[in-house]
Amino acid sequence: MKSLFFKEINAFFGSLTGYLILALFLVALGLIVWVFPESSVLDYGFADLESLFAYTPYVFTFLVPAISMRSISEERKSGTWELLRTSPVSLFQIILAKYLALLALVILAVLPTLLYAYSIMQLGDPVGNLDLAGFFGSWIGLLMIGATFAAVGLFASSLTSQQVVAFVLGVFFCFVLYFGLTALAEMLTGEFAYWVEELSLSQHYTSLSRGVVDSRDVFFLFGMVWVFLGASVLVLKGK
Repeated sequence: MKSLFFKEINAFFGSLTGYLILALFLVALGLIVWVFPESSVLDYGFADLESLFAYTPYVFTFLVPAISMRSISEERKSGTWELLRTSPVSLFQIILAKYLALLALVILAVLPTLLYAYSIMQLGDPVGNLDLAGFFGSWIGLLMIGATFAAVGLFASSLTSQQVVAFVLGVFFCFVLYFGLTALAEMLTGEFAYWVEELSLSQHYTSLSRGVVDSRDVFFLFGMVWVFLGASVLVLKGK
């Protein structure tokens, strides 16, 4: 399982595509936080990184499926999946190792955003004028959304042997879970609308972004991760 984890990491950085995906992610966030007038913190006038946490899920919707699209689909297309299944690890361990590798890549992508917090603290008046509780609450929420999207992307990769199809499915699933359910809840009324809203990832991410880490939000997002990992196992068993 450990060797499979490092195999996935090496495969991602073994080509230019991996570096390109991470570079595009960081460039996109940099433009959103520092350059674009509508979201730039320099134009906002307050020591706040609200734009970072508001727009990063949009970028995650495309970034995480791009990272995860090859996880299983490429193995099946190249014929190495059958060889992997004969190794002395269970199907769940294979899925878990691939997921942990994806999670490590998501964390690696998000880590540089800590520099934004340091920059804002230095630009604040007085220096250090930043709501650290709100920042780290939002940052933890961002990691958990990335972790959930990684499980969703892995599930999408288990459905097909074509990377492009896996990417499109991953983007679609992430979009529906984060944006679609919230939009649907707004069109509904009554108790049903409440439950649809509770199933939306954005609802729980917004709650975490307030700076208070609620155990209900954490359990829900962890639950979503295990649901999609379990779904991946069931799909691959069926195949």
